[in-house]
Amino acid sequence: MDKAIKRYFPLFALPTLIAFTIGFIAPFILGVYLSFCEFTTVVDAKFVGIKNYFRIWGDTTFIHALWYTALFTIATVIIINLLAFAVALLLTKGIPGRNIFRTTFFMPNLIGGIVLGYIWQLILNGLLLPLSRTLTYNSAYGFWGLVILMCWQQIGYMMIIYIAGLQNVPGELIEAAKIDGATRWQTLKSVTIPMVMPSITICTFLTLTNSFKLFDQNVALTAGEPSKMSELLALNIYNTFYGRTGWEGVGQAKAVIFFILVALIAMVQMRLTRDKEVQQ
Repeated sequence: MDKAIKRYFPLFALPTLIAFTIGFIAPFILGVYLSFCEFTTVVDAKFVGIKNYFRIWGDTTFIHALWYTALFTIATVIIINLLAFAVALLLTKGIPGRNIFRTTFFMPNLIGGIVLGYIWQLILNGLLLPLSRTLTYNSAYGFWGLVILMCWQQIGYMMIIYIAGLQNVPGELIEAAKIDGATRWQTLKSVTIPMVMPSITICTFLTLTNSFKLFDQNVALTAGEPSKMSELLALNIYNTFYGRTGWEGVGQAKAVIFFILVALIAMVQMRLTRDKEVQQ
């Protein structure tokens, strides 16, 4: 069997490798090259060195979008993981109808981001109507609107991962903690959380990267208004590339920086949480 797998592995792997190269590797390399060029189309690209990267830092909208995205990511990562873990704990206690609750909490994750954005735009603007406000009245309204939307969509998904982790905690450890006189909080802190650290690693990684890359919900909910003050990084890059003539290379350079930021943050997060797994 092993010999057969080794013999035919290239045959089955080659189509996927070709598709991955055409669909991801080649465009990525081309995108990095174009970040050092001025162009309107790919065929008329003119190499200008790191000029585009210098122009980025003179763009105040990018700096604002960077900090706005960082704050949004911090808020959503904390809120989503805390609430998802709390709901997962509750739904592993054997309460009646827990499978129905799990399905209901997970369902928002199945709805497309654009659709969710427009749905929550109607809901939140309706709630703000008595105050004569809208989500685009101030960047703070747009910020918390995005946080609410992201939490509503992601909590159920992360809950499923936490439930899987909690169900793998050996019952003998919980019983031993009770026999030793540990309180519920002590059991949670010293037994349950260390045992579900792999789930915490996965959920933190997913919420962090999903929040940093958020685009379609931002377009539908606020479109960056007012005056691009509720614009996240992905939308800022899109508007730079497609909305500002002569800034295509700058938009591409922003995309490269965006990729590097997300990759670095994700690697640091994975390292920190995996170190916790090793220590336990």
